[in-house]
Amino acid sequence: MTEHPLAALSHDRHDGAPAALTQAAQLPAFLDRDHSILAFNERVLDWAVRSDVPLLERLRYLCIVSSNLDEFFEVRAAPHITAAQKGETQGRYSTASFEAVAAKVHGLVERQYALYNEALVPAFAEHGIRILGHGERSPAQKRWVLDYFASEVRPLLIPVGLDPAHPFPQVANKSLNFIVRLKGHDAFGRENEIAIVKVPRALPRLVRIPERVASERNLFVSLSSIVRSHLEDLFPGREVTEFSQFRVTRHSDLALDEEDVRNLRTAL
Repeated sequence: MTEHPLAALSHDRHDGAPAALTQAAQLPAFLDRDHSILAFNERVLDWAVRSDVPLLERLRYLCIVSSNLDEFFEVRAAPHITAAQKGETQGRYSTASFEAVAAKVHGLVERQYALYNEALVPAFAEHGIRILGHGERSPAQKRWVLDYFASEVRPLLIPVGLDPAHPFPQVANKSLNFIVRLKGHDAFGRENEIAIVKVPRALPRLVRIPERVASERNLFVSLSSIVRSHLEDLFPGREVTEFSQFRVTRHSDLALDEEDVRNLRTAL
């Protein structure tokens, strides 16, 4: 009778230790699921770094990484965050796992910003494609942006002052928002120092400056720059002392029994 291979391993010894344990110690360490996902996105980002890839494709790869990270935080990050908030030290999800994931993600995002600002933006400028900040716009371009803000953007913005009667409002998932610090009193005499400005998704994030005021053919202005430049117009009679833009990515893992759910929209 032929001996089973596992039985042979159990009899093999090396320095007093089973050979099976020795072989196991030599096996490569595998990444867990979350770090494997992040490592995949690092490889995608590497394609955006490559100068032999067409420029628009490099930007596309960069955007794919951003979209994938949004999905990662919507589906995979919540257990690590919850474990860190509870001070868990054991198990698959713990403070250590949160810190490891956070360090990996922060490093990946820093690489994204560095690639965009230091490589892609100058490369697009060489091809005559630029996104102008407020300080880079000519007087005619600033007037056009103001008109665009007044006609297309301002009617859709709803500033919300925060006070004990008006807590932090619900903001849409992955939407652009601004938090603003103010001086002075509002129209009702209230001195609510903090306000939130929610920017609807219906507005385009990039707007082309028309040729009649553009010094070059492909000049754009970002929606966030348009809003930043005219925040004070949203709070007449008050001074904007500080502001910052932000977005919220919510955990969206939703378990549903498809056999019991007839209307998915109602369930969501």
